[in-house]
Amino acid sequence: MNKTELFAAISERANMRKDIVAKIWDTGFEIIQESLADGEAVRLTGQIGITVKQQDERTGKNPKTGEAIQIPARTKISIKPGNELKAAVNKK
Repeated sequence: MNKTELFAAISERANMRKDIVAKIWDTGFEIIQESLADGEAVRLTGQIGITVKQQDERTGKNPKTGEAIQIPARTKISIKPGNELKAAVNKK
């Protein structure tokens, strides 16, 4: 399912116009992005948890040459499904 299909499905189930669904989604996603950029976790209890973690610089290996390379430090996003989401997926 892509974004357009998701918005159409939400629009139909919630009996809302697609442009309103899109505005709500985009605003919510902006808020989630801002929270994560500030290092704040986003937890929708039972549904999903999104956190940011700092990953230190490390030594890796170039798979083609086997040469050791330095992989720079970065911020990593971690997404963990909640119990409701797990149950819905495992029910099928």
